[in-house]
Amino acid sequence: QVQLVESGGGLVQAGGSLRLSCAASGRTVSTYTMAWFRQAPGLEREFVARISWSLSYTVYSDSVKGRFTISRDNSKNTMYLQMNSLKPEDTAVYFCAADSLNRLSRRVQGYNYWGQGTQVTVSS
Repeated sequence: QVQLVESGGGLVQAGGSLRLSCAASGRTVSTYTMAWFRQAPGLEREFVARISWSLSYTVYSDSVKGRFTISRDNSKNTMYLQMNSLKPEDTAVYFCAADSLNRLSRRVQGYNYWGQGTQVTVSS
């Protein structure tokens, strides 16, 4: 089994930056696809960014492209999300996810391990 723990969330003003971390334990995730999702109150969980296990190929949602950067350090079994130029509409609980089947999905159903989430609040 894989356990995922997010950290780094908090309150920031619009235009500011935050760096989220997702630490994996239980087994190595170096060969898993990893992703970030977010969920705002009353809305469905939505895809933010994905990084493949090989060549660290990245994909972003249109809403964060150019502002957020996903990365991973397989030696630390950890994934990151650098968030710059934050906007109030980025306010949400951010979840990290891992897929041992490498389905390269943007869907919640495409991931079989999830963290508990970390709150990000961007004030205007």
